[in-house]
Amino acid sequence: MSLLLTAPGVSAHNATKPQHKSQIVLEDQGSFTVGGGVVTNPGKFDPIKLTPDGQTIHGDFAYVQYQIPRNPRRYPLVMWHGGGQMAKTWETTPDGRDGFQNIFIRRGFSTYILDQPNRGRAGRALQGTTLAPVPGPGPTGEQGIFVRFRIGIWPNYFPGVQFSHDPAALLQWWQQQTPSTGPADNEVASDAIAALFKKIGPAVLLSHSAGGYPGFRTAEKTPNVRGIVSYEPVGWTFPEGGAPAPIPTAAGDITGQTVPLSDFLALTKIPVLLVYGDYIPDPQKPSVYPGIDIWRGRLMMARLFVKAINDHGGKAQLLHLPEIGIHGNTHFTMSDLNNETIADLLSKWLKKNRLDKYGDRRDLH
Repeated sequence: MSLLLTAPGVSAHNATKPQHKSQIVLEDQGSFTVGGGVVTNPGKFDPIKLTPDGQTIHGDFAYVQYQIPRNPRRYPLVMWHGGGQMAKTWETTPDGRDGFQNIFIRRGFSTYILDQPNRGRAGRALQGTTLAPVPGPGPTGEQGIFVRFRIGIWPNYFPGVQFSHDPAALLQWWQQQTPSTGPADNEVASDAIAALFKKIGPAVLLSHSAGGYPGFRTAEKTPNVRGIVSYEPVGWTFPEGGAPAPIPTAAGDITGQTVPLSDFLALTKIPVLLVYGDYIPDPQKPSVYPGIDIWRGRLMMARLFVKAINDHGGKAQLLHLPEIGIHGNTHFTMSDLNNETIADLLSKWLKKNRLDKYGDRRDLH
């Protein structure tokens, strides 16, 4: 089956800006759920009384949407969002441009974008939680995440920030936030995505923010993860006995989590790239804003994570964009105004690691 998708002629958020895009031709597209578990009430189901007895609830699964172009490259890209997010992270940007989903379909990659368990379209949780439509303390309100995700110090944008100043774009970005319908559980999440890799075969994992740690755990659970590119991960695995000392920040200590050495060594068998954006304080110059200073500690811990992988014989790299002359990026590098430039860096990394080849997938298992 071939599908011909013609890109819209104008931006969804600014009809005065025509967009001249090539057509996207797909061989197939679809969606499925994967992983998860089931809760079964005791007793026997009665189709007349319809009591809870004997009834089941399936939950803690991931929702996956895929698009496969004609003559795709061998390794698909699996795209995993961060905390408070869903697959929208990788779709159309808040200001109406192509996100990574479309960019890499145009570049010949099959894409699998997912909503992790208990988020977005995978909202059926097996454990309850409390949801309230009010801003909580700290960074959980919209002005708080404006600061914590390094767009600026509300209501002011950082000078040169790669985020549209159009209020409609900010509204779109705020409205892509989504709550978790169950307690955060990295093992539940990584189990589901490991099941995804088992289903689709070898692929490259792109992760973002809070998707970083369970993404690393996924690679430790399945050999089908052939490479990881993690955009600003906020959690890292270290081998037991090898976790660095906590790094103090104005928002609290930054720590690494430990896993058995045998698990950690899986990360030394594949190429790993971490990418961090701009407006992160110098290690020796803490910020008075806790939502900004936390990134100082996170970047420091990320460097130690990369070192740990390489000290065990791996091939990991950290790319801090300002250090290579790319400035203005927020926590959402994949959807910033310069996301084509960020995508070019990914394409070069995939090529360097021979993960962008064309060919038959049947011999990859």
